[in-house]
Amino acid sequence: MKRNWGLQSSRGRMIALFIVDILSVIIDSYLAIILRFKLDGIWVPEEYMNSVEHYMIINVITTVVIFAILNLYNRVWSYASVYEMFLIIGAAMLSTAFQAFGFGMLYMPIPRSYYFFYFILLSITTLATRFSYRILHALQNGWKKSTKHSRNTIVIGAGEAGNMIIKELKSSRYLNQRVVCVIDDNPSKKGKYIHGIRIIGGRDMIQQAAKKYDAEEIILAIPSASTKDTRDILRICNLTECKLKILPGMYQLINDEVGVSNLREVSIEDLLGRDTINIDLESVGQYVSNKRILVTGGGGSIGSELCRQIASHNPKLLVIFDIYENNAYDIQQELIRKYPNLKLEVLIGSVRNTSRIESVMEYYRPDVVFHAAAHKHVPLMEDSPNEAIKNNVFGTYKTARAADKYGVKKFVLISTDKAVNPTNIMGASKRLCEMIVQTFSKYSRTEYVIVRFGNVLGSNGSVIPLFKKQMEAGGPVTVTHPDVIRYFMTIPEAVSLVLQAGAYAHGGEIFVLDMGEPVKIADLAKNLIRLSGYTLGVNMEIKYTGLRPGEKLYEELLTKEEGLQKTENDLIFIGKPLEFDEVHFLSQLRELEKEAMQESPHIKEMVANIISTYHIRPEDKKRDSEAFKELLNIGTISHEGPSVETEHKGI
Repeated sequence: MKRNWGLQSSRGRMIALFIVDILSVIIDSYLAIILRFKLDGIWVPEEYMNSVEHYMIINVITTVVIFAILNLYNRVWSYASVYEMFLIIGAAMLSTAFQAFGFGMLYMPIPRSYYFFYFILLSITTLATRFSYRILHALQNGWKKSTKHSRNTIVIGAGEAGNMIIKELKSSRYLNQRVVCVIDDNPSKKGKYIHGIRIIGGRDMIQQAAKKYDAEEIILAIPSASTKDTRDILRICNLTECKLKILPGMYQLINDEVGVSNLREVSIEDLLGRDTINIDLESVGQYVSNKRILVTGGGGSIGSELCRQIASHNPKLLVIFDIYENNAYDIQQELIRKYPNLKLEVLIGSVRNTSRIESVMEYYRPDVVFHAAAHKHVPLMEDSPNEAIKNNVFGTYKTARAADKYGVKKFVLISTDKAVNPTNIMGASKRLCEMIVQTFSKYSRTEYVIVRFGNVLGSNGSVIPLFKKQMEAGGPVTVTHPDVIRYFMTIPEAVSLVLQAGAYAHGGEIFVLDMGEPVKIADLAKNLIRLSGYTLGVNMEIKYTGLRPGEKLYEELLTKEEGLQKTENDLIFIGKPLEFDEVHFLSQLRELEKEAMQESPHIKEMVANIISTYHIRPEDKKRDSEAFKELLNIGTISHEGPSVETEHKGI
């Protein structure tokens, strides 16, 4: 019943418009001829009035037909726009032209100025009847919005995207938002209006406007803005208490009309964002496409993204090697769904197992190996230093040796900024990995290269997932020190640069990725709290816990001695490898491996003897010493018997 009623209502509106148009043509025809002569102060001559009357039926029919052909009866006039306005003017023009043609063919006398008056009158009456729907619709929406609370909204951007967002917000009865002002950096637009909303100035007015208009939401509608401008504007917006929304970039909106549905919540990546990274896909494809690729640690955050991007370059074979089967399974299923024609092998195993990694290399004969398998959690590795050495150092050694043995063409080690002047065993172990790769590079036909970068947003063990979990639990958000700073990059862009660096490699290089501006972890926490809908000091707190074992206030991407050399990509640099005695180094490694296997309590000191830039913090030395003593005591107590004597009660 409701469907039939809707159809009848629609037909009823069409019939009503049809009748109104007939009346309009009749009235406009008479008014046009009357106005023509009344301006001269005389009544209409009978012959001209007869011409209008005799041609009236033909005029009505032709006009209605023209209107029907131009779809003036089946449009949703509640949302009429400039296009519909021009369509109506065109229809009136055609009606006038056909009328002039008819009068001429029938030799009916009519003054030429009549056509001008008729065209004007028909345009006005038709526009009035059609756009009255929109006016009524707007009034209805305004009344509905006035009866309930509307969120005061600031729109940033007075371009095409901003125009469409404002238009939709104003016209929709379902979007309970009221645009109070527009922000735009173009000084020529200041003081002008867009859909009746005043453009009050540039980004320097955001905070003032939010306070003045009691704004609850800010929409950034500049999809063409650079990442730097977007970041700067969002940082200003973040100083307000408004909810933030943003349109994605233009490349994400291609073939998709801008609208409110495109808006998304502002993410921490937007605040830390960088300009779009340009990758030479051709050079990447040359060493990845139609090649056999092995990714160790392929289930991890970096490794899995490597697999995704490699898969998009049509490798001959992609082998994922990981010790953790759940992660390996997840990336396997994802790639199968996305790339059904990809030849994919997923293998479980440890890089610490010589036989296993060599058997994989021997069987699959990879052309390129990306070595991403590693323990990377700094505090946990401080408490289990021998595991860091066994997995990171000797896992790398065994994988690199297998790559040489079975003729791998290119070996890419994923390293970290923590390898530079390390203060923790994880960073020191990665520096040893770099030294291993540098050693193999000098003596092997395989091209061994290192790619070094800082923290990646959202990776396993990074601060972002930790902060989110802490907030979900009610807080507090824990930060080790208010002055701790780190470099950040998103996982996809880090991996893209890794692939690009691999294309530049000839063997022996340390590629360093430009990480942009460093970020205070405390500021990161504050921004994330704000974006998650909490208010710092009201319903969420930050607790400073002190530096963790092995943690530095800031990280470095290069030592002073390594220097920098530019590449074709502005975000990739080459560091000069430090010289060392490779033979003596390999001898030290043998001793280190033996001690690590025996769970030596002095493993850190041994590493420090190998790496001159590794400095163990005094507080960490003290902590390790006390922990070792405690372990010895536990062992002594357990062998000597109970530490507390029990009184014999003759039982």
